[in-house]
Amino acid sequence: MTSMADVSTPVPTRTPTRIRPRTWAVVLAACTGQFLVILDVAVVNVALPSMRTDLGLSAPALQWVVNAYSIAFAGFMLLGGRAADIYGRKRMFLIGLGLFTAASLAGGLAQEGWQLLAARAAQGLGAAVLAPATLTILTAAVPEGPARTKAIGTWMAVGAGGGAAGGLIGGVLTDALSWRWVLLINVPIGALVLVGAALWLAEGRAGDRRRVDLLGAVLVTAGLASVAYGIVQTEAEGWTSPATLVPLLGGLSLLAAFVLAEARAAAPLMPLRVFGVRAVSSANVAMFLIGSATFAMWYFMTVYAQNVLGYTPWLAGIALLPTSVAVVIGSKAAPRLMARIGAKRLAVIGVLVTAAGFGWQSTMTADGPYVTGILIPGILMMAGSGLASTPLAALATSGAAPGDAGLVSGLVNTSRTMGGALGLAVLSTVAAARTGGATGAAEVTAGYALAFRTAAAVLVGGVLMMLLWLPGQRTRSRPAKS
Repeated sequence: MTSMADVSTPVPTRTPTRIRPRTWAVVLAACTGQFLVILDVAVVNVALPSMRTDLGLSAPALQWVVNAYSIAFAGFMLLGGRAADIYGRKRMFLIGLGLFTAASLAGGLAQEGWQLLAARAAQGLGAAVLAPATLTILTAAVPEGPARTKAIGTWMAVGAGGGAAGGLIGGVLTDALSWRWVLLINVPIGALVLVGAALWLAEGRAGDRRRVDLLGAVLVTAGLASVAYGIVQTEAEGWTSPATLVPLLGGLSLLAAFVLAEARAAAPLMPLRVFGVRAVSSANVAMFLIGSATFAMWYFMTVYAQNVLGYTPWLAGIALLPTSVAVVIGSKAAPRLMARIGAKRLAVIGVLVTAAGFGWQSTMTADGPYVTGILIPGILMMAGSGLASTPLAALATSGAAPGDAGLVSGLVNTSRTMGGALGLAVLSTVAAARTGGATGAAEVTAGYALAFRTAAAVLVGGVLMMLLWLPGQRTRSRPAKS
């Protein structure tokens, strides 16, 4: 085992501290791809009623407009990360973005409900290939040190901004044009980035030309997709329904089989030794916990503003705009703060700030004022999330061996996405149990408040985990070569 400097440790003067203009073009391409991927997790939400009216979708089919994307995205992301290592990050970036852009066009032009659902699933598959490649391209283009930390901060800020701006952008496009433009807007942007990426990105891979571990790919993809499907079912069917338990237990069984297969494979899709790296394993668990709270936050804040306070979709988007800005500012401020106090300390502080915001939000009332009922707690929640996510992503990716860069990038995204899916399902169940079927504003608000208190408790538990498990300020270990 050899030690390496933590991302918070000062680097030699020969390490670049600034990003060259050409490298910024690479960073821009990677960040734009990430923005589109995260944006499409949330942008369709405000357009769902219009989609239902135009295409005659049933309530279950309407739910799958969102679920088809998120399940395909989470289920195929590890495969996408490993493919970037084996077949080349530029090639997989172009393939993923091309599929994502074509699927967006197909969805925007859909005339039947099944066409829209198929297009959303294809978007999720393209996103699963694209998302790991974006971070791999970025970390390969920028040497480890302050310049890379700055680039990762930009990547995190853009991704966070995509998720945060989804509701606002979707509302504007739906009101001004039609629901179709929440998908069609991806087409010109995707086409422009494709051209730029083809010209500016340099091909690169880990030098490993072995074939993809097909058995591992099938097991992990089917397992994650099945678990994601089971999670989705909890809101409508509950946790004890066969419709929930069968896919959940089946998915866990497939994931257990995946672990056994990877332990025996000569060239595994996901070498288990990766989890022997303290930085990789602890940072991914922390990202999972943060995602479980923050993804659900956007849902609850949006429905609270509209269903309880009576805001229109457009006004709700405006009300949450400062919250959206806060996560971007937090992500951009993180690199400088990391250089002063270290990655671990900054991550812990960020999660504590986020937990404080969730605790404040849990005091919400049915007639609360905007400043103290949405603005200030929202800023705390998202600024803290931005501060924490950048050092955690930097820890995870810098702890990976070069041949595992795409895989670890996929893990970071998978952890956050799966955490968000599970967290929303669990917190929605908590809120529904507290509400007890009541529809009054006070009862609904009480359910939301309990969900925020639960999320705050999860985040505090995450802080304790990080203090005990995240690597120290000076050294970390790489995995032994297999």
